[in-house]
Amino acid sequence: MKSLVILIGILILTGCANKTFKDQFEDEKTWAERATQLPTYPDTRSLLEFDVSSGAITDNQYLIDPASISVGEDGVIRFTLVVKSSSGALNISYEGIRCSTTERKLYALGRDDKTWAQPRVSEWEKLTLVRQFFAQRELAKNIFCPNRQIVRNSEDAIHALKSGYHPSMPR
Repeated sequence: MKSLVILIGILILTGCANKTFKDQFEDEKTWAERATQLPTYPDTRSLLEFDVSSGAITDNQYLIDPASISVGEDGVIRFTLVVKSSSGALNISYEGIRCSTTERKLYALGRDDKTWAQPRVSEWEKLTLVRQFFAQRELAKNIFCPNRQIVRNSEDAIHALKSGYHPSMPR
């Protein structure tokens, strides 16, 4: 009887050792990016400015078109970014930030005729790997992705932009 109990115990342990345990919080689904629709071209009179002073040595002004902000079910916040130089030149882009991975993707570039152009390269890039992504890092860290969690909706994102930081971030 004693050897039967030991044998059953060994069989149970052997069976457990062969199984792969999944963390109950792991998502088994493969991430899929949703199709992206470009917003209307931004009205420069309604842009919201945000500060990019951490790390950026520039006189540029950084702005977001609040009408373009969308929080996707795929975990990506999309927005139109406007960078205005001290001479008044505008660089306009439609971008996305994937909060869970701290990545950024360029979807479109603004042209002088107020239309969108497809960029040559449109793929996910780690924000930490490209030094020039000052604005996107600031948005990800303190405004759109507090603690690597995406804001709930566009209203939450706009409120954080107007405040200069997301309310859940320590100040």
